[in-house]
Amino acid sequence: MEIYWSGHSCFRIKGSNTTVITDPCSPDSGYSLGQPAANIVTVSHSHTNHSYTQGITNQPRIVSRPGEYEISNVLIIGIGSFHDGEGGKTRGKNTIYVMDIDEISICHLGDLGHVLSPEQLEEINKVDILLIPVGGVSTINATVAAEVVRQLEPKIVLPMHYKTEVSRKDLDPVERFLKEMGAGEVIAKLKLTITKSNLPPSTQVCLLNY
Repeated sequence: MEIYWSGHSCFRIKGSNTTVITDPCSPDSGYSLGQPAANIVTVSHSHTNHSYTQGITNQPRIVSRPGEYEISNVLIIGIGSFHDGEGGKTRGKNTIYVMDIDEISICHLGDLGHVLSPEQLEEINKVDILLIPVGGVSTINATVAAEVVRQLEPKIVLPMHYKTEVSRKDLDPVERFLKEMGAGEVIAKLKLTITKSNLPPSTQVCLLNY
């Protein structure tokens, strides 16, 4: 499996037979997706920086709400959550997605705004790779993100939704999350190449270039 970060909360996950794109962002975000192809696109909420599905080619199947889906041999579970810490009163709802691709469990938290409830933890279950917002302002911040990592205990953590040189949203930089995690200096990679057999034994934080 190969995982690429396209910026903001958008990842391209290339499995052996299926490509999934998460939360495609519009050019207004500062990031350029190009014209990527995918079999499946997941959308955590309807904001244009997370739901720019018209930018994806190959007529993908769009998944945009909680539920259980099996598409192109990929099992996807959408779990309801909130975009804020007030039960959605400020920013509305958010959908978490757990995907089983090539026997690896990937969890994309979307624009999560709170720590996970016991019920959500039970639904998410085991996570190998966690895609987590860390930039605060409109999602959880670095401190809460580190707490969510401790809740889920994934093997690999890929931060997203933070300030970069091109992002147009006022977010915190990723360094605050790295400090909270005690990760030290992390060198960003072009992509993450992973198989079930070479998952690390304990949690590692990885950074990807957009």
